Amino acid sequence: MDRIDAMRAFVTVVTEGSFTRAAERLNMSPQLVSKYVSRLEDHLGARLLNRTTRKIHLTEAGSRYAQRAQLVLDDIDDMDSQLTDL
Repeated sequence: MDRIDAMRAFVTVVTEGSFTRAAERLNMSPQLVSKYVSRLEDHLGARLLNRTTRKIHLTEAGSRYAQRAQLVLDDIDDMDSQLTDL
């Protein structure tokens, strides 16, 4: 599993509020987004999202992880942008 892709999938689910909308934004299937998030949870040994058939809710661990993951992803995007500008 590529952790950056998994982090991006998780953060997008959080910001979009659903796996389906996250999948559309990331141009992947909802099943792949769900797989990334599940594998990330397995890797971390913590549940990040509580899922129901209609809604998702962040756990405390998920809330903390989402904040830090967003910072990491922003740094990666910034780094890529700076290198592209050279």
